[in-house]
Amino acid sequence: MFLKNLIFSLNATVPVFLMMVFGWFVHKIKLLDDNATSQINRFVFRTMLPALLFMDLSTADFRSVWDGKFVLFCMCATLISVGIAVLYSMLCRDRSERGEVIQAAYRSSAAVLGIAFVNNIYGHSTMAALMIVGTVPLYNIIAVTTLAVTSPQKEKGGSRGSLALSTLKSIATNPIILGIIMGIGWSLLKIPQPVILSKSVSYLGNMATPLSLIALGASFRFGDAKGKLPLTIGIACIKLLLFCSIFLPIAIKLGFRGEKLIAILVMLGSATTGSCFVMAKNLGHKGTVTAFAVMLTTLLSAFTLTGWLFVLKSMGYI
Repeated sequence: MFLKNLIFSLNATVPVFLMMVFGWFVHKIKLLDDNATSQINRFVFRTMLPALLFMDLSTADFRSVWDGKFVLFCMCATLISVGIAVLYSMLCRDRSERGEVIQAAYRSSAAVLGIAFVNNIYGHSTMAALMIVGTVPLYNIIAVTTLAVTSPQKEKGGSRGSLALSTLKSIATNPIILGIIMGIGWSLLKIPQPVILSKSVSYLGNMATPLSLIALGASFRFGDAKGKLPLTIGIACIKLLLFCSIFLPIAIKLGFRGEKLIAILVMLGSATTGSCFVMAKNLGHKGTVTAFAVMLTTLLSAFTLTGWLFVLKSMGYI
């Protein structure tokens, strides 16, 4: 059983890591330059990631499977996780990197990995979609706010009022948040999707993950990552071990089992999502800490997720 779970987790995570390595390689041989990488990041952020979230959420039947207790737990766990990430970021001497540390420590691959992971075990499931409703809007609102407030560009001028206004504008116009709102609204209103629309959106959505990972790998600079290893190891420990240790026992005590518990596990203990890097770059950050965190947590999550799955399976909770 352990070997089966290990193979399952490796199949889910190693291809992600290899796509980042591929991005680094094509930049190294100059098939992608810095300008092209920057354009890809912007394109993915503004079109493909919103399309991916819309595609996942607009087809979910929220009315028939709504579980307020489950969604509320996901929201509360997310908010407490953010608080822990903020406390950890205080250890970072470079204030301009604190926003990256916070986002990388709390934000999981909920949308990209969550649905794939739960469906891979249970077949089609709407629990991952409910988990996305409880977490992804908070992920993005908090990320936009945190990255805007801690952006190096903030130091270039502007009053607190203008900063608050620009932050609110960033939240209101964030393409990812708009994609979530449209997807949930489309589902609740039960608007039929013409084949032309669904295929077009799926084409865009399916390209989001590989392109964002390639751009992340192409943007990664090993020289810039020197000295960041201790900080990033701390992020990985928080992301992959601490949150699960705190919240999984609470989830079990509250009666969550099966696919709900798997969705919670993905929310708490999956790798830092590649969209963190895209968002950090688009909000004026260097992105080095984020890129390193994504690569390290992606590599290690194959083993930590396997361990958590093995524990939960052995105790009969999934």
